Amino acid sequence: MKIGIYGGSFNPIHTGHTQLAASILQQGLVDELWLLVSPLNPLKQHDVKEIAEYDHRLRMSQLATEDIPGIRVSDFESRLPIPSYMVDTLAELSKAYPQHEFVLVIGADNWQSFPRWYHSEEILQRYRLLVYRRPGCEIDETALPPSVQMVDTPLFDISSTQLRESFRKGTPLSAWMDAKVEKYILENKLFV
Repeated sequence: MKIGIYGGSFNPIHTGHTQLAASILQQGLVDELWLLVSPLNPLKQHDVKEIAEYDHRLRMSQLATEDIPGIRVSDFESRLPIPSYMVDTLAELSKAYPQHEFVLVIGADNWQSFPRWYHSEEILQRYRLLVYRRPGCEIDETALPPSVQMVDTPLFDISSTQLRESFRKGTPLSAWMDAKVEKYILENKLFV
């Protein structure tokens, strides 16, 4: 099977994440999409105070995706050394599941910073990448390497940062969040 790997902090997960994942599946770009909840993003270590505990982020991701066929929430990175670098994660996934082909799914903002990723050239040589558009991030598609494909997905002008700020102010942006996730955040007093 062709498995899309969509990694992130998901702090918290929102409908932009889930609708994007569903769109990639609906287009037949992958057979299954694994949301890989990252314990600590190496490029976001300065934000560690802002990050909810791993188990909370994992549970919110499970709640948000439980009714979406083809999406699986994975804690695979929690078993790897921290910080987890995507090149190592993909290599370990390939070892653990040799029957699957793994395809990395990232946003245009991450593609712009991709040269700063640890061993980014190795990722490009060994794996295919699907890059989805992000507001304000222009990508020259003619300059993309052969292993990288731009995908047309809906644009969502929302971020987890905005959602955390809205919870702090006591005005959750409910339209951008699964009701079960919002209830979980409120019950566990996250992002206050």
